[in-house]
Amino acid sequence: MQSLLKKQIIVFLVFLVVLIIGAAALVVYRNMEPKPIEQPIVEENPKYEVIGQSVQGRNIESYTYGTGEKHLLFVGGIHGGYEWNSVLLAYQVMDHLKANPDAVPKNVSVTIIPSVNPDGVYKIIGKEGRFAITDVPNKDASSGRFNANNVDLNRNFDCNWKPTGTWRSKTVSAGTSAFSEPEARVLRDFILEQKPNAVVLWHSQANAVYGSECNNGILPETLSIMNTYAKAA
Repeated sequence: MQSLLKKQIIVFLVFLVVLIIGAAALVVYRNMEPKPIEQPIVEENPKYEVIGQSVQGRNIESYTYGTGEKHLLFVGGIHGGYEWNSVLLAYQVMDHLKANPDAVPKNVSVTIIPSVNPDGVYKIIGKEGRFAITDVPNKDASSGRFNANNVDLNRNFDCNWKPTGTWRSKTVSAGTSAFSEPEARVLRDFILEQKPNAVVLWHSQANAVYGSECNNGILPETLSIMNTYAKAA
């Protein structure tokens, strides 16, 4: 009986030793498992966002270069396919900033909205998104000035808004109310949210730079920005 008990004790001790060794080996194995390598955080440059949609559901996009606190906003394509060259200008500036990231000072960030009126662009170019000058047809592009609701977006803002405006001595629609058009609202909301230090809207008229104004004329700060841009351009 005692011999059987001794055997049982020995078997139990052997089992216990094996268990302890196995647990120790498991701990060692876990410590030897390769730990995941922490990837460095790479800032997206440019930062891409879809900030809204047009009447026909096309994306209105923004591209931001740099991360500085001073924020500059450049906007092309309000007049869509009629001023397709302002959209191409935006893409050319984007290419330059992508290829030359040091062109943006460390304390500055630059956002470009290449086209606020993608429906107007599509009406003339017949192509979604980016296009080249070779895609531009040789035809009258006047109809591409307006959005899909036939509204002149440049007349849809809220400074002394009226339901109609004038362009080339013709009466054009300014929408049903100030900011009635989704494209105008997208631009308004982006500016109110981001609060850029300066906004430049690219057009293709008269080889001049104009300062925005409403009832109080051109504000001094706007005039200063306008002159700075004009000299640099």
